[in-house]
Amino acid sequence: MKISEPGVILLDVRTDLEFAQSHLQSSMNLDVLKDGFASMVSHFDKSKSYAVYCRSGKRSVDACEVMSELGFKSLYNLSGGIIEWIEAGKAITSKTE
Repeated sequence: MKISEPGVILLDVRTDLEFAQSHLQSSMNLDVLKDGFASMVSHFDKSKSYAVYCRSGKRSVDACEVMSELGFKSLYNLSGGIIEWIEAGKAITSKTE
């Protein structure tokens, strides 16, 4: 599954500062390390597909595990995170753009 497919929600699970510096276009930010991550994400639509990413791939794995335990079925971890995304020459954006 490609993250650019219609209906896929991009979820950046890095810190607010990391997100502000750069992120994938159209992604939403919810820091997996913040208290209450599970509570906040539990309100998301579980019928949707989510592509989850972080800096290198570790936090996104953790976020996918939490989301899976909450009943999300369609989860895709962007392995290698935004680091590999940038290394592959793919587009990123920042809040200042």
